[in-house]
Amino acid sequence: MTGTRIQAQVGTMSPAIALAFLPLVVTLLVRYRHYFRLLVRTVLLRSLRDCLSGLRMEERAFSYVLTHALPGDPGHILTTLDHWSSHCEYLSHMGPAKGQILMRLVEEKAPASALELGTYCGYSTLLIARALPPGGRLLTVERDPRTAAVAEKLIRLAGFDEHTVELIVGRSEEVIPRLRTQYQLSRADLVLLAHRPRCYLRDLQLLEGHALLPAGATVLADHVLFPGAPRFLQYAKSCGRYRCRLHHTGLPDFPAIKDGIAQLTYAGPG
Repeated sequence: MTGTRIQAQVGTMSPAIALAFLPLVVTLLVRYRHYFRLLVRTVLLRSLRDCLSGLRMEERAFSYVLTHALPGDPGHILTTLDHWSSHCEYLSHMGPAKGQILMRLVEEKAPASALELGTYCGYSTLLIARALPPGGRLLTVERDPRTAAVAEKLIRLAGFDEHTVELIVGRSEEVIPRLRTQYQLSRADLVLLAHRPRCYLRDLQLLEGHALLPAGATVLADHVLFPGAPRFLQYAKSCGRYRCRLHHTGLPDFPAIKDGIAQLTYAGPG
């Protein structure tokens, strides 16, 4: 009898508890609606389309570029990728707002040699390559072979040969120690960190340890606010070897989600 009474009380209390939490759930959905939309587009819809098509999203994006972009025109290829990301499938790429910042800094610094960690689909690679000075060289590193294959085709479609842009497939922590001996990179005047934010600090210290950063080198780091690279930023600000600046921006198609590009200027090992 007592057990039946308790069950009845639980049965009547459950809807009341649910109603009590409803305002909180609604508040969370409204406050974080941009993050929920991002989750749906980058995880749920992407996984579904991967299963249905048998292709990765980057491969689908390249097929779209092949049919809509002008070969040999990096600017048109970049615009086509932006259109794909906004109207078809979210690409999780750098996007035009950050791209303008990146191109401006590359043009200002005019690096003879540049290094990119995290090629992904090749979007930021094209931005750097088209802004390099005459004779400039870019090495770009991508750990995933399948993604690297897409990026390689995109880079060549844009008209850049291997003398200007060389793509290296491998893990950044394994490639960096071999840059000087195997890839003839004695110094990186400009570095873009665009792979995994949790690896930024480790790879920056590897670049320092292998003397690949000359005094005055520029190190750019994407996604330092979202998803964030707090240990990297703390090190850069506190170690005394960098002048730091943060360029605030938002995610492509999600401007309410705040992000930024960190710009570090290396003062030297002393």
